[in-house]
Amino acid sequence: MILTDISLDTVRWYLAGAVFLVGLAGIFLNRRAVGKVISLNILNSAVVTLFILYGSYAGDTAPILRGTGVPVDPLLQALMLTAIVVGVCVTALLLVLVQRIYDATGSTDVDEIERTLDRDEH
Repeated sequence: MILTDISLDTVRWYLAGAVFLVGLAGIFLNRRAVGKVISLNILNSAVVTLFILYGSYAGDTAPILRGTGVPVDPLLQALMLTAIVVGVCVTALLLVLVQRIYDATGSTDVDEIERTLDRDEH
C-alpha cells in the first residue's frame, strides 16, 4: 500500500490544508456572492481545524478528566469555539448583505453588481 510510510497525523494535516485551499480557491474563483460566503465558511472551518490539530500536540487527555496523561490546553479550544460563533455571526451578516445587494441590483454575480454600481454612479 502507498500510504504505509505516511502517518495518520500527517494525513490529518494534509486534509486540513486541502480544505483550506478549497475555501481559498472558492473565494477567488466564485463569481456569485453566495458562493463566496460558502467558501468563507469552508475557510473558517479549515482554520479552526488547523488550530485544533496544532493544540492537540500539547497533551493527550481532556482537561476535565483526571488521568495520568498530560491534559490538552483548553485555552485554544475555547478560542476556537469563539471563532466558530463569530464565523456564524459573520455568515448571517454577509447573507443579509447579499440579500440587500440582490434586492438593489437584481443579481448576485459580482461582475454584474460592479457594472450596475458603475452605471448608477455615472
